[in-house]
Amino acid sequence: MVDPRSSNDPGSSLTPEAGPAGRELMRLYAALRNYYGPQNWWPGESPFEIAVGAILVQRTTWENAARAIAGLRACECLTVAGVLALSADTLATRIRPAGFYRAKSLCLRGFCEWLLGVGGFAGLGERPTAAIRDELLSLTGIGPETADCILLYALGRPVFVIDAYTRRVLMRTGLHRTADRDGYENLRAWFETRLPADVTMLNEFHALLVAHGKTVCRVRPYCGDCTIAGCCDYGQRGSERLGVRPSGR
Repeated sequence: MVDPRSSNDPGSSLTPEAGPAGRELMRLYAALRNYYGPQNWWPGESPFEIAVGAILVQRTTWENAARAIAGLRACECLTVAGVLALSADTLATRIRPAGFYRAKSLCLRGFCEWLLGVGGFAGLGERPTAAIRDELLSLTGIGPETADCILLYALGRPVFVIDAYTRRVLMRTGLHRTADRDGYENLRAWFETRLPADVTMLNEFHALLVAHGKTVCRVRPYCGDCTIAGCCDYGQRGSERLGVRPSGR
């Protein structure tokens, strides 16, 4: 097992304000990165495709969202103009594999209208992150998690995405014992004040937490397969939690 407390200088880029929790977060990041390797997330050939994926993956799996994206690509509509040229019914049909397709079609159309109005991604270049985030949150169907995915992965802004996997790993490791019930904005601020404003690292860290939460630190976890079980509060509580994945790593 890899003990995150033994990683070499993972917190060297932290400011003094990050405190002990910041160093522990960076050690967790180093341990997960060493085990899982680079995640290179979010999949997409353009910032627009990444943003579309962030919208379509709401309340479904990435596989379903990818099928919906493929439907847009097949009709050469994976652009702002292409989406806006489709009728409401046609757009809904194209993204049907993502589920909740009527609501998501309204959200996607609203996002495209907003993006067109601000001059596309190029028009967002000099605008403050907080202002863009506020505008994204004002759009129908875009909540904090989706907005932050768009900011981090499509726009390269230094924000941290909070999701169920992040909450679960933080709570179980003991790094943040109330992560499962803290509000989104409080937990996001907790991360962002304790980590460097390094977009590449924030991108990878979130993706690594997702990978760990999906494969090992599941609702019913495989603690026997966990690279950080030796220093995880939850993993050290009782042999009944030390199961392993049926098919291995």
